[in-house]
Amino acid sequence: MLRIGLLGAGRIGKVHASAISAHMKSELCSVSDAYPKSAQNLAEEFNAKVQSSEEIIEDPSIDAVLIATPTDTHSDLIEAATAAGKAVLCEKPVDLSLTRAQQCQAAAARNTVPVMIGFNRRFDQNFAALKAASDAGEIGASEMLSITSFDPAPPPVSYIKVSGGLFRDMMIHDFDMANYIMGSLPTSISAVGTSVVDSEIAAAGDVDTAIVTMTYADGRIAVIRNSRRAVYGYDQRVELLGAKGLLQAQNMLENTVIKSTEYGVTGAKPTYFFLERYMQAYAAEWEAFVDAILAGSEVPVTMEDGVAALAMAEAATLSNEKRIPVEMKEILKPVAK
Repeated sequence: MLRIGLLGAGRIGKVHASAISAHMKSELCSVSDAYPKSAQNLAEEFNAKVQSSEEIIEDPSIDAVLIATPTDTHSDLIEAATAAGKAVLCEKPVDLSLTRAQQCQAAAARNTVPVMIGFNRRFDQNFAALKAASDAGEIGASEMLSITSFDPAPPPVSYIKVSGGLFRDMMIHDFDMANYIMGSLPTSISAVGTSVVDSEIAAAGDVDTAIVTMTYADGRIAVIRNSRRAVYGYDQRVELLGAKGLLQAQNMLENTVIKSTEYGVTGAKPTYFFLERYMQAYAAEWEAFVDAILAGSEVPVTMEDGVAALAMAEAATLSNEKRIPVEMKEILKPVAK
């Protein structure tokens, strides 16, 4: 039984608390949050105790911590937790600074404690099935990947201002999905972003609509499309074209009823919110973490994966600013151990 400390009792912390408590081999023991009332409410709901993050990290009875705090705390908490011998599952991204993320990666490696980064979409049953079919050679050699990720509505501008920008905050999930499916990093990234959804997002220095094209050493191509607004719901699709066919992972719908009448054929919209869409994936992600820690095997999403996705976001941000393709070798450089 893994004894878990949860750092962060906000919206995503609540999702993780449910996953931890539902698993038969993990126990939620302690909760921390910058807002004591949030920590208290969540701790009471799951029969845990309230401690500070520092107390949880130093508590010898805690085996692992799940970090669901604001992004600017991630690197420091990963370093502190691994130095204390705690296994870690940390929400993406590792940091908003690539340099700081690489420093954290090196520190965690020196501490020789497992750290898993929370790219939960890898554990979505549909995306995982597409990946498995591709790996099994069911469509031959992959040639072109297309990832669509549209939010139903933009977040508050107050969030945009501290998010690190669309490429680091939103598209980073899709960069990791591209790495997961294609099995390697691209050699070049070209990005174009604009603000057509909300002028306040532009005023905050960010974009709300973007397309990124990635090229690979073997000639393959991947395209990612992001928008902060899709009025019909949370649009999450993946399409992989191969030499012998096509794989598609479609949207999760509100229901599967199709109405056919003399006026036409209609169906349900995609689910509206990311929690509805990916609740199963969060549970599967936690199960994969627990299994890896108990078995002493490598976690399925490593610090290297987290740094790679952040480097791609960095390249896309630079490409959009300069309106030129950016070579990944210019961005992702080795860091001293």
